[in-house]
Amino acid sequence: MKNTDPKWIRYVILLTKGAKPFTKELLKAHIRHLRDLGAKGQLTQCGPFTDYPGGMLIVKAESLEEAKRIAASDPFVSSGCETCEVRTWELSCEENNHLGAG
Repeated sequence: MKNTDPKWIRYVILLTKGAKPFTKELLKAHIRHLRDLGAKGQLTQCGPFTDYPGGMLIVKAESLEEAKRIAASDPFVSSGCETCEVRTWELSCEENNHLGAG
């Protein structure tokens, strides 16, 4: 049984190395972006991959379109330093009986 309650929906933003070079100023702008998302209660988790170039953000948003706007506004993405892919992720946990399957 699929649980469509928005309470369990998050959006995963996958960041991958792009064509433009990385700079210290760009990193500072990216951190400001993350802090802004955190202040708005939208950032759940984030960080770089240790075994692959790029990283991931998990965000709360009202829709996939909003999550895509969040991703596009990341200075890493808007500068071309990284590209992104946004995926809808449905949380599975004890509280929702593992999406009703448990």
